[in-house]
Amino acid sequence: MSNNMVNLALASVLAAALSVSAASAQKKYDSGATDTEIKVGQTVPLSGPASAYATVGKTQAAYIKMINDEGGVNGRKVNLIQYDDAYSPPKTVEQVRKLFESDEVLLTFQIIGTAPNAAVQKYHNVKKVPQLFAATGASRFTDPKNFPWTMGFNPSYFVEGRIYGQYILKEHPNAKVGILYQNDDLGKDYLNGIKAGLGDKAATMVVAEISYELSEPTIDSQILRIKDSGADLFFSASTPKQAAQAIKKIAELGWHPVHIVDINATSVGAVMKPAGLEASKGIISVGYVKDPADTNWSNDPGVKRYFAFMEKYYPEGDKNSNLNVYGYITTQLLVHVLKQCGDDLTRANVMYQASHLTNVTLDVLLPGISVTTKPNDYRVNKQFQMARFDGERWERYGGIITDEPKQ
Repeated sequence: MSNNMVNLALASVLAAALSVSAASAQKKYDSGATDTEIKVGQTVPLSGPASAYATVGKTQAAYIKMINDEGGVNGRKVNLIQYDDAYSPPKTVEQVRKLFESDEVLLTFQIIGTAPNAAVQKYHNVKKVPQLFAATGASRFTDPKNFPWTMGFNPSYFVEGRIYGQYILKEHPNAKVGILYQNDDLGKDYLNGIKAGLGDKAATMVVAEISYELSEPTIDSQILRIKDSGADLFFSASTPKQAAQAIKKIAELGWHPVHIVDINATSVGAVMKPAGLEASKGIISVGYVKDPADTNWSNDPGVKRYFAFMEKYYPEGDKNSNLNVYGYITTQLLVHVLKQCGDDLTRANVMYQASHLTNVTLDVLLPGISVTTKPNDYRVNKQFQMARFDGERWERYGGIITDEPKQ
């Protein structure tokens, strides 16, 4: 071999070595991220009063398994560490501390519930660990000025409530409104939202506003008090168990108010079936995802991908449950953010990428709905379409309603 060829070979080896070292130098990791793994933590109510949401966590774990089977995210396997918190805030604190201190996760993802998320929000922000796509729509979880490390996923409960108030003014201007609400940030945001939507008429139109505690075994007495108030329109700002109880009790009483439920209580499997499909007929809500039970979506590519996923990775799950649809799209968005992070798997970059999303489409979002976030607007979902339950499925009607951020 000539000297020139030797020199050329050495130069090539040196260039390759330098490019490898340069690539290595560009990689940035915080705790929970390595060349081979990304640790993500989560609490799920696998037991307790909100265990209907357990299937969300199961869908998310199944989706991560699919991603890992396909090679992971940018060559790294995602290690989703799930703990049961039974929807109990003190237990959430205990489990999240374990995720931070023992497991050393990069971020938490989709902690389920308003009260559980509230219990660990300050902890996340003090420790500067992303509390990503929290499974709640309470306003405090889309407040980047005060809590830059926290981003909620769900549409704002306040905005959703305001939309119901505006709907009532338009469609039922003489209604006597009775409100059942969960006594926490979730229920209070809805209560304030619907009153904001009703505006000046709230004082005269709202004839009853009665709360319940999540730990109460039944809400029968609250329903009786609302009925006795003379209400002819009933708004249930609740979670699945209590929403189903309310539907059932209203049917038993032979009471027939216009009935609106919040988006958290629209699962056919977790709410309508336990309450009775006939009793649930005519209930009104909003939606932002395709209903897999609706045959109109049979040939939709995104719904086909969702069905294929469910069949292979979560066959025992109810493929028509909107809770499983929710688990699917939330994890799809998580994976999108992690992919966008590239080799900069720092907590700061996770939040940067999550707050710079532009028109991201997800498989089962309704047509015309996409995800856009900004550093000063953390709201992931701010678009809705009205829906009515026909006894089998939710039927969408009207156009897409977009809540524009206040300037």
